Amino acid sequence: MELRQLRYFVRVVELGSMSRAALDLDLVQSALSQQISRLEGELATRLLQRSPRGVTPTEAGVAFFREAQLTLRHAEQAVRAAQQSRLTGSVTVGLAPTTASVLGLPLIRAMRMRYPEVRLHMVESMSGYLAGMLNARELDIAVLFDARLAAQTTRRWSVQPLMEEDLFFICSRRHAAPVQREALRLADLGEAPLILPTGPHGLRSTLDAAFARARFTPNVVLEIDSLAMLMEAVDTGLGATLQPSAAVGRFADATERFHLARITDDGVRRVNKLCSLSEDELSPAALATRTVLADCVRQCVQGGAWLGATLTHHED
Repeated sequence: MELRQLRYFVRVVELGSMSRAALDLDLVQSALSQQISRLEGELATRLLQRSPRGVTPTEAGVAFFREAQLTLRHAEQAVRAAQQSRLTGSVTVGLAPTTASVLGLPLIRAMRMRYPEVRLHMVESMSGYLAGMLNARELDIAVLFDARLAAQTTRRWSVQPLMEEDLFFICSRRHAAPVQREALRLADLGEAPLILPTGPHGLRSTLDAAFARARFTPNVVLEIDSLAMLMEAVDTGLGATLQPSAAVGRFADATERFHLARITDDGVRRVNKLCSLSEDELSPAALATRTVLADCVRQCVQGGAWLGATLTHHED
């Protein structure tokens, strides 16, 4: 027995006509009649008395009609209760500055829309620091880049592939020699002065591995563990950098300020992983937030808001 059969039966009794009920329910009359017959078959009793003037409930039909109305009301109340219930709690999410520049506001808006009673605590920091905070249980969820960090802690973390980002040679249009090329290999950088984050962070570990594979020694003139300061240094012509496109995401006039040339060496991509405490340690609010975060990433990438990013598919 299905709820829809109860709804069909109640409407037939209320209207006193199979044809009018079929029209009201947007059904073919034969389909409605078949559902009523199935219901009578399951109950092993006749519920409706059919005549040229319409249909009327039998004695059993009257009794069933009252209980069916009550059951439908209870079902509607259950649906409203589920819709009106609010997931509550607090969740701490860590994002690197480049990630936050693209993902931060979409995640906040999506959480406010879907789970308005969940208090979101956003932490923006370099990925190496975020990994330490996750290990110390100061974060529930973080997007991290260094595969070595994830490998060291898989027994304590849940790690899901998220996406990969192309890396770009980024320089100032106003203070550096104009770069005409849209794509470069690491070997093409020559002695170009580079400003990079330090070793403990995910992007630098990715770059160091790429430099080693290419047998290229970069000319690192400055190391800065602050994206805002690093990009300000690039903007003023103190050097160039190697970053994903999201590094310029907070500059409204990025196309006028910076030139981006994609690095085309094999494997020179930043791998993003959605890391969290193990599932048995996450609250329902944190589990929901993790799903929303993954949805936001997918929407940003598929919508073209994340230049050079591709989703990573994985088996659940």
